[in-house]
Amino acid sequence: MSDRERPNDLRYRETHEWIRVDDAGIGTVGITDHAQEMLGDVVYVDLRPKAGESVQAGAEVGVVESVKTASDIYSPVSGEITEVNAAVIDDPSAVNSSPYGDGWFFRIRLSKPEELEALLKADAYGNLCEEQQPGGAN
Repeated sequence: MSDRERPNDLRYRETHEWIRVDDAGIGTVGITDHAQEMLGDVVYVDLRPKAGESVQAGAEVGVVESVKTASDIYSPVSGEITEVNAAVIDDPSAVNSSPYGDGWFFRIRLSKPEELEALLKADAYGNLCEEQQPGGAN
């Protein structure tokens, strides 16, 4: 998967998190393919919220570390954490190999579904990524 692939059924934060919301109002959250590509080989994932905890949109909810750098993870929406992906903590390489699949971080029951409207759609996120590339528009 290249960093040009951005699933249309997701919403994106400018800080490179994505969310996919199911019909039951549960969102699955991870970081984008672009983000994992910029990070390089992910070696550590620390997810702070536990199932049952509430978080606010924009709250720092963890850290992902690579051989190059570390990056904070932010919740794209407000709600209650329903599940944390223990598999990605045990095997952080899933973030690189499957950022939109097995590399997800947590699931959240949205308390304010209207917050999704403030997130970027795939085309707008793609434009943001292009602007952030070396030589991109500033």
